[in-house]
Parts: sequence; structure tokens; C-alpha cells
Amino acid sequence: MPAIDVQRDFDEFYAAAFPVLRSQLFAYLGDRAEAQDVVQEAFCRAFARWQKISGYQDPFAWVRRVAWNLATSRLRRRRTALNFLRKQRVEYAAGPSPDRVALVAALAKIPAQLRRAVVLHYIGGLTVAEIAEQTDAAEGTVKSWLSRGRAALGAQLAEGREGGNDV
Repeated sequence: MPAIDVQRDFDEFYAAAFPVLRSQLFAYLGDRAEAQDVVQEAFCRAFARWQKISGYQDPFAWVRRVAWNLATSRLRRRRTALNFLRKQRVEYAAGPSPDRVALVAALAKIPAQLRRAVVLHYIGGLTVAEIAEQTDAAEGTVKSWLSRGRAALGAQLAEGREGGNDV
């Protein structure tokens, strides 16, 4: 059979069978778009084998079986996913304390280099030597950053208290 005839034969089959099968699977799946996707996938598989399938006594039965198998697989995957989600616990984390909020706000107001040193040392737990290595700076420079950073941070926190924020 010439390629044009094969294409025309498949197109006619598709036009006649697609709406019927889509309606069946829409009723089964409850989702029109999903039903359409499943039926299109089945027809794509049929088209790839159309020379052989067109010789079957009932090509529609083959496409219908493939579409229903695909739909059933999707339902199983959906059910498995829903069961997994149902078993998940929702965990709520408490928000940051007012002190933490004030600290982060104060840190945001000091120069970046001083903030980095303070955070790495006091929150990250790095030693002066480790900070010096990470920042490619001398240990004396890191000590200076920490000293100036503590002073700047203290000033920002004091200013926050004076502005009405309880820290």
C-alpha cells in the first residue's frame, strides 16, 4: 500500500474512532484532558504500527485496549501518589523569635565585610584562622573586622531598642 494511502487510511480510522474512545475514557478517568492525552498516545502507538494493525480484523479493539491500559496505569500512578501524599505529615516550624528578627535586621545594616566575619565566627563557629583562610585575609584583618563588626552590631541593636523595638 503506498504511503499516501496508508496515511489516508489511518486518518479516516482516527477521525471515526477518536471521539468514541475519548468519550469512553473521559467517563472512566473523569478528566477530559487526561482522556484525550491517553487516547492520543494510543493512536500514536497504532500509527507507528499501522501497516500491521490495519490488517487486524478489528484495529479499533487494539487501540481501545492500549488506551484503556494506559488509562489504568495513570489511575494506579495517581492512586499511589495520593496514598504517598496522605501519609506525609505536615510540620510547622515556629517563626523566628523577635530577638532573631532584630539581630538579622541589625546585621543587614552593617557593612558586608564586617557582617560576613561576624556571621562566620559567631553563627558559623569558624575560628579567626579559618575565616582568614576562607576570605584570603590576614588574621589581624579578621580580628579587626570582628571588633568593628561587634561595635557596629551593638550600635544597631541599641538603636533598635531606642526606636521602640524590644530586643
